[in-house]
Parts: sequence; C-alpha cells; structure tokens
Amino acid sequence: MVQAYLVFTTNYFPWLSIIVIFPISAGFLIFFLPHRGNKVTRWYTLCICSLELLLTAYAFSYHFQLDDPLIQLVEDYKWIRFFQFDWRLGIDGLSLGPVLLTGFITTLATLAAWPLTRNSRLFYFLMLAMYSGQIGPFSSRDLLLFFIMWELELIPVYFLLSLWGGRKRLYSATKFLLYTAGSSVFLLIGVLGIGLYGSNEPTLNLEISAHQSYPAALEIIFYIGFLIAFAVKSPILPLHTWLPDTHGEAHYSTCMLLAGILLKMGAYGLVRINVELLPHAHSMLSPSLIIVGAIQIVYAASTSLGQRNLKKRIAYSSVSHMGFIIIGIASITNTGLDGAILQIISHGFIGAALFFLAGTSYDRIRLLSFEEMGGMAIALPKVFTMFSILSMASLALPGMSGFVAELIVFFGIITSQKFLLMSKILITFIMAVGMILTPIYSLSMLRQMFYGYRLFNTLTPTFFDSGPRELFVSISILLPVIGIGIYPDFFLSLSFDRVEFIVSNFFYR
Repeated sequence: MVQAYLVFTTNYFPWLSIIVIFPISAGFLIFFLPHRGNKVTRWYTLCICSLELLLTAYAFSYHFQLDDPLIQLVEDYKWIRFFQFDWRLGIDGLSLGPVLLTGFITTLATLAAWPLTRNSRLFYFLMLAMYSGQIGPFSSRDLLLFFIMWELELIPVYFLLSLWGGRKRLYSATKFLLYTAGSSVFLLIGVLGIGLYGSNEPTLNLEISAHQSYPAALEIIFYIGFLIAFAVKSPILPLHTWLPDTHGEAHYSTCMLLAGILLKMGAYGLVRINVELLPHAHSMLSPSLIIVGAIQIVYAASTSLGQRNLKKRIAYSSVSHMGFIIIGIASITNTGLDGAILQIISHGFIGAALFFLAGTSYDRIRLLSFEEMGGMAIALPKVFTMFSILSMASLALPGMSGFVAELIVFFGIITSQKFLLMSKILITFIMAVGMILTPIYSLSMLRQMFYGYRLFNTLTPTFFDSGPRELFVSISILLPVIGIGIYPDFFLSLSFDRVEFIVSNFFYR
C-alpha cells in the first residue's frame, strides 16, 4: 500500500497516459449504458469530462514545476521496436495552457449540447474521442505519435459535421476532410524526413530532433512542409476557406471545439515544430510570415464585415484574430511569443463563447441571416447582455483578455531586433487598422441582431431567455476572460520560462 501511494503521488505515475486515454476509453462504455433517452448518456459524458478536467488540474498543480523550462511528467514506453516508435509523452509551459483549455472547453461544450437528442450515444462518444485526440498532440514528445494524434481528431470532427450539421453539412464535412487530410500528407512527409535524416535508425524524439542541424535548403523545405500542414489547421491565408463553411454548418457545440481548440492546434504546431525544431528556417522566413499575418488581420476583418450569416461572421473574426498569433510567433522575441501563447488561450475562450451564444440564439429564432434579425434585446435580455460583453472581449476592450494578448503582441513586434524600424512601423500600422475594423464588424453584428424592431414584431410567447444551464456556460467562459484581462501575469507565468528557454537557446546563442 505504501509503494502504491508513493507511485501515485510522484512523477512516476503515468499521469499523461491516463489523461490522454481516459476520455476515449470511457467513451466506448457509452454504448453499454441503459436505454433511457439521452439523460443517462449526457450525464455520464459530463461526469467523464469533469473528472478528466479535475484529474488534469490535480496532476499539473502537484506535479508540474512552473519555474522549470524543461519537459516534465515524461513518459517513454517502447511501442513498435521495428522502427523505434515509442509512446513518448511530456508537457512544458507551452503545452500546459492548451491542455487545460481543451479540458475546460470540452466540458462546457458537452453541457452546451444537452438539447441534442438524435443519436446522442454516438454524438457523445465522438465528443470524448475528440477530447483524447485534441489532448494528444499537446502532450506528444514523439514526432510520429504527434502525427497519429493529429490525425485521430479528424475522424470525430468529420462525423460531427456530417451527421449533426446544417443543410450543407456533407459539403462542409467533405471540404474539411479534404483540406485537413491533404495537408496532413505534408506533415507526415516532414515527420519522416526529420526522423530519417542523418541516421541509420529513425530518430523521432522531439528532444533529439531539436538539437539536430540540417543544410539550409533542406531545413527550409521541412519548414514549408510543416507550415502548409499547420496553416490549414490554424488557418492561415490562403488556406482558410474551409473554416467559414465548417462553422456555418456545424452544431454550435462542435463549433466551440473547433474555434476553442482545433484552430489552436495549428498555432501550437508552429511553435512546437517550426520554431523549436527549425529555428534557422524560421528566422529566414519570419518576415514573410509577419506580412501574411498582417494581411490576414485586415483581410479577414474586412471580409467578416461583409458576411450576412452570423456564424460565418464570427468565423472570419477568428481568422482575423489568428493573424495576431502568427505575428507574435514570427517576431522571434520573448514578448511576442508570450503574447501569441496568451492569444491562443484568450481566443480559445472568446471564440467558443461567441459560437455558443450564436447557437443559443439560433435555438430560439431559427435564423442566422442578419437581414431577418432585429429587436432581440427586448425579448432576450440575458442573451443580449452576454453577447454584448463577449463581443466587447472580442474587439479587445481593456480589462478583457483579448486586449492584453494583442497589446503584448504589439510590444513583441516593436521590440524585435530582427526587423528595421520602418518595417515595424508599417506592420504596426496594418495591425492597428485591423483593430479598428474589429469593433466595426462586432458592433454592427450587435446592432443587426438586437436593435430595431424587425423580429420584435413577430415574436411569440414561446420565446424564452437563457436558462440556468446556458447562463452557467456563458459565465464560466466569461470569468477567465476577465481574469486574464485583469491579472495576466498568472497565465503568462505558465509559459514564460519555456519561451525564454526557446528564444535564448535557438535564436540568440
């Protein structure tokens, strides 16, 4: 008993393996639950998600040292000896936040999906499978395992889109699969290229690969291949066109997972592989990446303003905000990279919240077109209040997480030693234009939805405001958004030491 207690309370306990495997393993038991509608299934799924989140929080609170920039909670088990493929897991300051974000958003997305009754067993199983598939890449320390986990979450997303989407769900699901599966070919080629380079035996360990040197031309080829794979998932222009169609047709609980977590996997991959494994190519190509990021901010914000569909407008706003992450990553400064990581967390909360509120609005009025909306504030004051507050967070209102994250990215590009003064002024000006466009489309969205009298004249007594469940989900997401905005140091401390380690060891040696 004493030995079991010591194993459980030390770093030798396989925390990460349990965290990765537990959701999908528990998901298989859904099909053996008694047939009593969807009540048992949804309560079971919510309990599994909550237990997983609590387990993750406990493991990180008691067994992760914030001031240690190295990989922690490391697990390394031989899996397929034929080509040196190991089950290798570990986390650091970069992956800590995204893993916790995944647990938090998935738990709330499960609660948000309670009105859904059709094929509920399969739906909740796919949600739990996606849970494991999204935690996997954030905790993988083996390149091939990273690729497998990257691919694992594509299957649940495809079925969630094709079975519970809108009228064009098959088109959007097929488009999503073609884009993401096609880009994964570049990821696989890059993984095998790095693993097989310069050695008779494959070297898939991320720690070893991080200290591997390559010829300049080959490193650039690897970098571009990985960039294509991560650009689709992030998304980065011009590989973003799947996103509006997918968000426009997906159920809003699926949209919460896509906007809150899936998009962040691409940004995480850029940092974990392109920046950490291929620093010389990143240093050479970062000016081009910053130009793309600046253009993306303005282009997506302008396109969002022209959208007549509520969910597509929010989708394009997500593309615009991802531009700040790209610029922060490409700035090659501690400040810029810290801002990019904080923006990943911040927009994970805000994007998930906006899609949830858009879905709850659709549940009541069955409309997504702005041309048919208006006057909702009178009938739905709680929805109006939460939508307004979180729209303010999206447009980077001071005191909210978006403002802090974007401000840090600004400081990152301004203080970068790699770029000339005129280049930094130009990029900063373009970013400022994007920040001006953001409140235009956000406030326009609020005006078209909640003001005026168009919808108010046709309201019936069956319309009802947010209930306790919906208010709980909204407030649960709002609290960390305000918390980050008021006290960002706590969240920055999660990744600060690791970011400093990466920048100092790989770029300014």
